[in-house]
Amino acid sequence: MLRRLLLVATIAGLAACQRGPAAKTVDLVNEAHAESVPARGPAPYVHALEPMDGSHLKVTLVEVRYGPGESSKPHSHPCPVIGYVIEGAFRTQVRGEKQVVYTAGQSFYEAANGAHVMSANASADKPVRFLAYFTCDHDTPLMLPVPDSGHAARP
Repeated sequence: MLRRLLLVATIAGLAACQRGPAAKTVDLVNEAHAESVPARGPAPYVHALEPMDGSHLKVTLVEVRYGPGESSKPHSHPCPVIGYVIEGAFRTQVRGEKQVVYTAGQSFYEAANGAHVMSANASADKPVRFLAYFTCDHDTPLMLPVPDSGHAARP
């Protein structure tokens, strides 16, 4: 059941990520006539990634859970991440950027190597769950600690 939920949530997350311009659906059976296939809804999330050599390309899907009021220590991800909030409200801030709260049904993108000075449940009484979809082109831990350099999170 959990596998099915993760698969459905991943597909929904990728499809529901910040909406871009409508895209045409490709008919794989009749690819020669793909241009004539009408759009069937908003395009999935599209974001250009930094150059990757592709020789060790790997994707990893992780379900992240924070209990009420919980947070993680400052950290970074060496690979770009697409996130999809399943339930609750997720508060995040990358050093140098504004703090943002994402709620159930919303998606977000995190560039590689950003220092997450805030990664927390935005609620004091409800849990938050979200999927994190990592795209890496090398073997690396998915999360690395970031030493505190005195840059406090800004509301």
